[in-house]
Amino acid sequence: VQLQASGGGLVQAGGSLRLSCVVSGRVLRSVDMGWFRQAPGKEREFVGAITWSGGGTDYADSVKGRFTISSDNAKSTVYLQMNSLKPEDTAVYYCAAGNRGSYYLRKYDYWGQGTLVTVSS
Repeated sequence: VQLQASGGGLVQAGGSLRLSCVVSGRVLRSVDMGWFRQAPGKEREFVGAITWSGGGTDYADSVKGRFTISSDNAKSTVYLQMNSLKPEDTAVYYCAAGNRGSYYLRKYDYWGQGTLVTVSS
């Protein structure tokens, strides 16, 4: 499985960005997908996830109500819509894929290269 994340950039606090993750090598409906982030000097943390069917989503408390994950099977793409961004959201964001069940374990086997999101105050 190959994952290509994009969409990062510089945005002011309160703004929005949409990250994309294109999945190749596996049919999107065969994998659970997750988003993680790693801020400078901090450990990687879970942001959110979506099940292989698209029927279930899960979010970290820190982004709940502001971030939304969706998927487009026709485009083999998973999105992370980020609204009301805060400076503390600044991080490299990674998408990840795993076999069905990864969603519940928050453990994934395949990782994208990451895309940098910088939120200025």
